[in-house]
Amino acid sequence: MASHHHEHSPAEKRALRLRLRKISGQLAAIERMIEADRDCPEVLMQVVSARKALKSFAQVVIHQHAHQCIEGASDPREGRRKLHELLSVLERYVE
Repeated sequence: MASHHHEHSPAEKRALRLRLRKISGQLAAIERMIEADRDCPEVLMQVVSARKALKSFAQVVIHQHAHQCIEGASDPREGRRKLHELLSVLERYVE
């Protein structure tokens, strides 16, 4: 898959980093729960929360890509190429 450069604004970067830190914290909490022999339903609830947070992160990135990279493409051919790249990734995302 071809790669292209996308620049996130400083505000976008901060927001994305904050989301990732929260997800990292959730994953670390799951690890601590396993080490502490917490009940499986408690662990699984934390897994559900982390999964939802990761899904939300992906939705933000998809939205940004669609609006900034695809809609903002320099020409229709470039937009179609970027759309095809996104669709290829999304096929794997929904598996």
